[in-house]
Amino acid sequence: MTLAALQHAFMDHLLAEDRALPPGWDAGMAAGLDVYRNAYRATLVQALRETFPRTALWVGDDAFAQAAAHHVISHPPRSWTLDHAGIGFVDTLAALFANDPDVADLGWLEWAMHLAFTGPDCMALDAAGFAGATAAFGGDDWAAMRVSFVPTLALRPVTSDCGALWRALGEGTVPASAPLPDRTRTCVVWREGLTPTFGMADDQEGRCMALMRDGGHFGDLCALLAGAMADDAAASAAGAMLGRWLAAGWIAHVAT
Repeated sequence: MTLAALQHAFMDHLLAEDRALPPGWDAGMAAGLDVYRNAYRATLVQALRETFPRTALWVGDDAFAQAAAHHVISHPPRSWTLDHAGIGFVDTLAALFANDPDVADLGWLEWAMHLAFTGPDCMALDAAGFAGATAAFGGDDWAAMRVSFVPTLALRPVTSDCGALWRALGEGTVPASAPLPDRTRTCVVWREGLTPTFGMADDQEGRCMALMRDGGHFGDLCALLAGAMADDAAASAAGAMLGRWLAAGWIAHVAT
């Protein structure tokens, strides 16, 4: 057996408790593997706790430890770095705390900010750059224009005010209940310089951002807005959104 095959076989036994032990293993070796497996899982649970500290504070140590252990066992990591231990954990939170959607919202916010911190650098397009990139655009070019957001930007429609919850927990205050948004909102995460940050967009703007993020054209954006207002007003509203996105540093480039 090659070294690589031996390593893969060892990981298979480490991750699967019900896997038959290799030939020749005795009870002492099996006990040693159990100790190693427990230490391995404890390390991953601690990595999740460090990545999701506010979520752990919100649900409580015991509930978080159980959720983290469930995730580690059900979704063993496939990456070499502990930075990726949280992949899929938000989905685990959503399933385990189905009656408390604020838990998954808060977990998503922490994970998105974690990814924003470690994400790739990208120079955002400013107003002058946008003007230069679109200077020769005709009507068809505007309709066909696509927007690429900076790679650290992430979006999520939320049913709780996870931003207010995140701030309160960061100050060591545990609210009696999750604050509710005044209306349906989209949480937006990005990085300013070296600092992950977030804000809230209203439902309409969140849907517009998701449309453009997923490859929609500016014409599609105007059509989406035209469903709620006159065509001229929709074009004006779409232009205003682009202006806000540029000012916030969310747009990386535009193309047709």
